[in-house]
Amino acid sequence: MKVLMVYPEFPDTFWSFKHALKFIRKMASTPPLGLLTVAAMLPAEWEKRLVDLNVRPLKDKDLEWAELVFVSAMVVQRKSTYEVIARCKAAGLKVVAGGPLFTAEYDQFPDVDHFVLNEAEMTLAPFLRDLELGKAQKYYTSDEFPDIQQTPAPLWELLDRNRYATMSIQYSRGCPFDCEFCNITTLFGHMPRVKTSAQIIRELDGLYKLGWREPVFFVDDNLIGNKKQLRGDLLPALIKWRKGKKGMPFNTEISINIADDEALMNMMTQAGFDTVFIGVETPDDDSLAECNKKQNLHRDLVADVKRIQRAGLQVQGGFIIGFDNDTASTFQRQIDFIQKSGIVTAMVGLLQAPIGTRLYKRMEQDGRLVGSFSGDNVDGGTNIIPKIMNIEALQNGYRAVVRTLYTPKNYYARVKTFLKEYKAPKITIPLSGEYVRAFFRSVLQLGIIGKERVQYWKLLFWTLFRRPELFSLAITFAIYGYHFRQVMDLHLV
Repeated sequence: MKVLMVYPEFPDTFWSFKHALKFIRKMASTPPLGLLTVAAMLPAEWEKRLVDLNVRPLKDKDLEWAELVFVSAMVVQRKSTYEVIARCKAAGLKVVAGGPLFTAEYDQFPDVDHFVLNEAEMTLAPFLRDLELGKAQKYYTSDEFPDIQQTPAPLWELLDRNRYATMSIQYSRGCPFDCEFCNITTLFGHMPRVKTSAQIIRELDGLYKLGWREPVFFVDDNLIGNKKQLRGDLLPALIKWRKGKKGMPFNTEISINIADDEALMNMMTQAGFDTVFIGVETPDDDSLAECNKKQNLHRDLVADVKRIQRAGLQVQGGFIIGFDNDTASTFQRQIDFIQKSGIVTAMVGLLQAPIGTRLYKRMEQDGRLVGSFSGDNVDGGTNIIPKIMNIEALQNGYRAVVRTLYTPKNYYARVKTFLKEYKAPKITIPLSGEYVRAFFRSVLQLGIIGKERVQYWKLLFWTLFRRPELFSLAITFAIYGYHFRQVMDLHLV
């Protein structure tokens, strides 16, 4: 069997980093980890090819080669997914679909031949058995959560790794918290299931032997969801593994309560983590209580963020506007909080209700759903009818927040606030020619012709004299800022 695995294109979004990637001549931020893992679960004798549309186009010769097509996608890739399926069907190919988009919206894709939904460890094997017998069904679903200690390592060899800025691996699935707007527990449950440290080390060894030295993203939705296993198994193994190695800094997603555990933060930095994404959402306790964000309640969130930064972990933050408790004063409070915290990469979006969440069910019962969930965190849209403000006031206030945060003056001030707090990482990252060229591109694009050129040079000289060990990070932030402004200009016209 010749299987073509296709990953649809991401639109120009906050996390696509498309404009920043051009500086280092990369095509995509991260690879399609789900498809690479599914590929490892297919029969070894099958021929497999991967086409990631974020890296290269889908060609007619790809479709002519294939006997079967696997497609996986997230909600934000919906438009490209329709186009991919249409091309495959026009070529006379059967399409097998799985992943978050199809698990939530399978009824919107009538041209798909077979849906392998939920977690592939449970649903792929029954599909493969039926396919071999010539009686494959339309739908394969499961309410069970598999033991991911049986999950194989991704087939990295299917990738053109040079086109990616970051590689991805997964340690755990599931989250112990129950935020109303989040669909992670719907997909993966409340009990975090983990791989063994031996599995993770094998995956890292595989990447290292292939010559990978760039960042590795642990895609877990909350890496510290199972602290006992993390502290007792994974982190000690990573600390031991890292000795004598260069490069490969780690980043991941965690919850704010790590600020209470200095020892755990120290272990994470020793293991090689230098960046974490945290769902801060809002500094308003009433709104946090509304969405059941209990882990963020009754805390000094600015102090927590700075404590994490001083431990050596850069905090990237997610923020939400549009809770029922939000008022006209919310907009300025969000701006003030983000500027004071020094969270440089601050993703601010309007509240949306993904299918399957408790929020979606509540909005449906109240008759407050409108349109569909876009999956784009910063497009300024929502599928919820606001309770207090009208939609125009909410969207206008949101646009004002984002524009204010990402004006060069405020953005670069935030970078400086962060650099004052941040403890420099101990990881030695080899300096490549591509990153040297990226610096000179930033000088031209940002320092000479860019609107931010005054702030750019002020930051560079301040960093050189005050925090020279963070100079490359300052350049990275300057490039990120350029990307964020391009995305905001696209969405907020």
